[in-house]
Amino acid sequence: MRALLSVSDKTGLVELGRGLAERNVELVSTGGTARALRDAGLEVRGISEVTGFPEMMDGRVKTLHPAVHGAILARRHRPDDLSALAHHGIQPIDLVVVNLYPFASAATRPDTSFDELIEQIDIGGPSMVRAAAKNFRDVLVLVDPADYGRVLQALDDPGRLDQRFRFDLARKAFAHTAEYDGTIAAALAAVGVDDARFTRTALTFDGLAPDHLALSGRKLQDLRYGENPHQQAALYGVEPAWGFGAAQVVQGKALSFTNLLDLDAAARLALEFASPAAVVIKHTNPCGAATAETLRDAYVTAREVDPLSAFGGIVGLNRPLDADTAEAIASTFIEAVVAPGAAAEARAVLAAKKNLRLVLADFGPLTGAGAERREVRSILGGLLVQERDRVTEAEAEWRDGAEIAPGTRLRVATRRAPTAQEWAALRFAWRVCAHVKSNTILFAHADRAAAVGAGQMSRVDAVKVATLKADSLTGTVAASDAFFPFRDGIDAIAAAGATAVVQPGGSRRDEEVIAAADEHGLAMVFAGRRHFRH
Repeated sequence: MRALLSVSDKTGLVELGRGLAERNVELVSTGGTARALRDAGLEVRGISEVTGFPEMMDGRVKTLHPAVHGAILARRHRPDDLSALAHHGIQPIDLVVVNLYPFASAATRPDTSFDELIEQIDIGGPSMVRAAAKNFRDVLVLVDPADYGRVLQALDDPGRLDQRFRFDLARKAFAHTAEYDGTIAAALAAVGVDDARFTRTALTFDGLAPDHLALSGRKLQDLRYGENPHQQAALYGVEPAWGFGAAQVVQGKALSFTNLLDLDAAARLALEFASPAAVVIKHTNPCGAATAETLRDAYVTAREVDPLSAFGGIVGLNRPLDADTAEAIASTFIEAVVAPGAAAEARAVLAAKKNLRLVLADFGPLTGAGAERREVRSILGGLLVQERDRVTEAEAEWRDGAEIAPGTRLRVATRRAPTAQEWAALRFAWRVCAHVKSNTILFAHADRAAAVGAGQMSRVDAVKVATLKADSLTGTVAASDAFFPFRDGIDAIAAAGATAVVQPGGSRRDEEVIAAADEHGLAMVFAGRRHFRH
């Protein structure tokens, strides 16, 4: 039996090499893989001895040769294939161990030049993997170090090397090359070309939504169930791993599909704020959100916005969880918490809540300009792709005439301008409003939500829902995720007790709506940007 080994990730390589040698498997290898095996005292035949040609062009050409691919692709049950091997003096290869150049890690480093990126595109590796996977009935293919041990065990018991075992490895191999090619396609979409100069740039929408969309993900785990117990579900991660694809579940029951949707909604909203912030999510909508000097105060304030709805909710934090905040969370029935980290003391506090899930995740790329800007959703028979919505216009302090995006400025539309306190509250409300299912009307103070009217068919109904959630909304401000088509929404907001409102503007009846606000003495700001969330 003969094995060809050529790996970039050398995890477990020496152990595998020793295991194969102990089973009288001849080792053939290339470049750095061969050196690593020889340094461990193993006898290795260099690829150049097999092909009769030296590795050339800085390693670009080493395995692209009939002596390699003929040895892999020969069908053992075909006399003509075996005759061809014998005629050309080629020995069969029975096991191919390959993983590919670290293109994904190179692509995530901003200092990687375009030329360096190109050199990380593996050619021979994918060719060998695909050849071995195609001929899986006769050739074992290994692309994941996690499989090394079970293959060695199977070699000791040939009965285990059945077609099911081999085909499972082949499917994994094809998934590996598909993921690799998808990563390359996505990275090259972010390359600009100017007079034959290639420059790595932030993704344009053409890069986010290319003519051919390559998507790949690695299954991280099966979930307890989907949106309902009768639906199967699984979580997949993307490369490079980040966010929930690299999260650590510290404790609690297994996560469900809906848990992850709620955790995602919680993280997105919490990360809108620079100061300590906490949000409470129920069915992907915030029922509470607040900022404060401390994380504990932010959580308690957010919870008290709608304590009834907070029961059984999901908590999102934008700071590592501390013991004081953990104590406050533990005093409420909460399903799950997501935070960028957690102190040992905080973990000890929540450990008493055996079913509460504590999820630690790094969402650093949310602030970057890369593939994470793309969002993909499925519809029957198709995929929808869009750029991720961020409320970037609320990152700086607001004032009349402030440019919040290129060509877009805040505009006070009414006779009365907001007070300083109202400006702060409007900016807070606008940030939270963007994370509520549309149509929505959200009432807020400068540091917390006051009431949330989410997901209604009309804005008047959204106001009615919000008023049911609060004893009094006097002195609050309101935010609407889209323009008011009629004045009735403004009338309802004024009746609820709000003193100012922010909305995108742009309705054919804007003048009617402005007049209504003036009648009620409201200050109204046009943001010039809509934030629907469907």
